[in-house]
Amino acid sequence: MANAFEHVQDSADWHLFDGVSIHLPNLFGLQITKFMLLELLVAVLLIAIFVPLCRRAQKGDMPKGPWWNAFESFLTFIRNEVARPNLGEHEADKYVPLLWTMFLFILFCNLLGMIPFMGSPTASIWVTGAMAVCSFVVMHGAAIAKMGGIHYLKSLWPHIDVPVAGPIISFMIFVIELFGTGIKAFVLAVRLFANMFAGHMVLATILLFILAVGEGGFTLLWPVVTISSVLGVVALSLLELFVAFLQAYIFAFLTALFMGMALHPAH
Repeated sequence: MANAFEHVQDSADWHLFDGVSIHLPNLFGLQITKFMLLELLVAVLLIAIFVPLCRRAQKGDMPKGPWWNAFESFLTFIRNEVARPNLGEHEADKYVPLLWTMFLFILFCNLLGMIPFMGSPTASIWVTGAMAVCSFVVMHGAAIAKMGGIHYLKSLWPHIDVPVAGPIISFMIFVIELFGTGIKAFVLAVRLFANMFAGHMVLATILLFILAVGEGGFTLLWPVVTISSVLGVVALSLLELFVAFLQAYIFAFLTALFMGMALHPAH
């Protein structure tokens, strides 16, 4: 039964079939895990897909065929609907490549969980936590690069024209603002992790009904439970496919939103 939850578990043993697994090596004291390899696979896929597309676009070639048009539509959507509304026309183009990469990396990691014997690295809080750290660094880094460190800190320090208590209140708000940026990054990590983890857990649990009824000796119920479980998993898999795209979009959108708040504190 434990193998039913492989999609949401990171391990040094990659289980392929029943009784067949690959023990991943330990390199220089670093234990290689399944999710590490899947993340490398996602990176290779992104390079293999988008480097040729970018070379064609650099030459001025028009998009041709469903493959090129589909992936270019993702990039256009992130630029026009995520980056520019949140970062502004002048700042957006600087950070569009980052948002593209973030969106596509999370999307591919999510979609790998739909393939048997693979898994979703984004179902690990450590993976989503690392992505959230990247967002946290970019939130502050983009603003510091634009305004400078001192001016950025000053933008977080509100001016309250109240005698005596004014500086104290300003300092408290400043601390809350800094603490709030950490909470934003934490929420990004938990939101993505919880959605991907919960989705695969539900699918695995439904499939375990078949095994439980079969091993329990309920011969008459087994066909009914099997058919119901398979249909339920198919329906939920379609929902999970939608969630994979939705969560990648939400992560990229919120990152752009938080960056925009830091880059344009007056708004």
